[in-house]
Amino acid sequence: MRMIRRTILAAMAGAALTTAAAVPYAAVAEVIPNPVISRNCPAYSGDNPATAVAANDEHYFSFAFLKAPDYLAYDLSGVPEEERKQVIAVWYNTSSYDKLGAYANANMEPTDYTVEVNAAPGGDYPQDGWVVVDTVEGATYGSRQHLVDFEGYNWIRLNVAKADGKEGSQASVNFDIHNVSEGVSDSWIFFGDSITAMSMNNCYGTGFATHVNEIDSRYFPVQENGGIGGITSTDGKENIDRWLSFSPAKYVSIAYGTNDCWGNPGNTETYYENTKYMIDAILAAGKIPVLGKIPGSTNSDVGPNVPLYNAKVEQLWEEYGDKLVQGPDLEAFFTEHPEYLSEQDGVHPTSEGQDAMRKLWAETMYERVYTAQQPATDPATEPVTDPVTAPTDSDVLWGDANEDGKVDLSDAVAILQHIALEQKYGLSEYGKKAADVVDTGDSGITGMDALAIMMIDAKLLTEDDIPLTSEELDQIGKQGS
Repeated sequence: MRMIRRTILAAMAGAALTTAAAVPYAAVAEVIPNPVISRNCPAYSGDNPATAVAANDEHYFSFAFLKAPDYLAYDLSGVPEEERKQVIAVWYNTSSYDKLGAYANANMEPTDYTVEVNAAPGGDYPQDGWVVVDTVEGATYGSRQHLVDFEGYNWIRLNVAKADGKEGSQASVNFDIHNVSEGVSDSWIFFGDSITAMSMNNCYGTGFATHVNEIDSRYFPVQENGGIGGITSTDGKENIDRWLSFSPAKYVSIAYGTNDCWGNPGNTETYYENTKYMIDAILAAGKIPVLGKIPGSTNSDVGPNVPLYNAKVEQLWEEYGDKLVQGPDLEAFFTEHPEYLSEQDGVHPTSEGQDAMRKLWAETMYERVYTAQQPATDPATEPVTDPVTAPTDSDVLWGDANEDGKVDLSDAVAILQHIALEQKYGLSEYGKKAADVVDTGDSGITGMDALAIMMIDAKLLTEDDIPLTSEELDQIGKQGS
């Protein structure tokens, strides 16, 4: 019984501290558009000039291929000077964001390169006069943003010395230039695990930035995919400072948790501490953290644990309030749309699910960031309530705390949330009666009631066994230990 209790109590820690959600967009000021200014501008390359134009067209499934050493250069002289005083130069590749975890991959990445500018007039590609503004050596990343002072210049180029760490290898890139002359305001990076890696890429289907642009043509955000398959919030914590040290992104999304909770209901406190560390690091870097809920899952080793971890997400929402932006509720989304999840593992989105997830991210961020305003507050009024008749034992389905007509883990979560914060998650009179399955009428609603329901899910009890006494529960637990 002690072993069972330790497992259940560890899970309780994830739900017992659930708190009210903060206003999701109070951290946000006006978003100044940082549009792409390099779309279809004259593009040049030495080794493979035919593919240079593929780097800046609207199709992110097409790429420029550069056999290192080689360059990709843009003539931006046709862009009004006031729209290119300062720019972000960002390149994208299909590799995992960094070389961590069992599923890291490198696929034609520029690993050693310089970003260079040139004041030569537009027209013919200049052979000399290039000024290096940033140098990268031995990089391990699948994308990168560079903030460049571009005033007085007409040309910019990505000069690749090595791809995948070698000369003679090919680099494959899309390369966008964004106007940030009025400040970096619409630049994003999405850190996370394989769900992020799969879903927040911009070259498979319609990307996040394109979805935002379809909603409001004033905007086309910089958007890096920081997803890496197979990693946890611990990996995020251990690397976030390094990743932030060179990124000019303003909005930083943290989307770990699926691998944390996979088969592990008792790891919520570690997830909370790791995520808190990352939020603090983002704030210390002068950026805005974005934290959404962990996606729902039909996998039996993941799905039941997701609410316990998302209780920690809600706790962080409450603790940080207007210092962060709430991301979409992916638990509710995939719970409502299980058809968007892989039939093989019930965790990873299908291609349709990935596009739906990107669209949801764009719609949610447009509401909570791009057009956010403080909600009006109505004057407080005293609620009018009807007299409540207490349910009798014969009316009650014991254990059905959430009143959905069945007894399962969601009832245990409802009980734990009620214990943690009754003001927000208080049960109805019927729910309180149904939840009080251990020492009914004597001790009120406690964690032992949640334990009993979890033991039903574990087949250590049946619904016919409740209500029961704590002594009976302890004896059954010993038999199942």
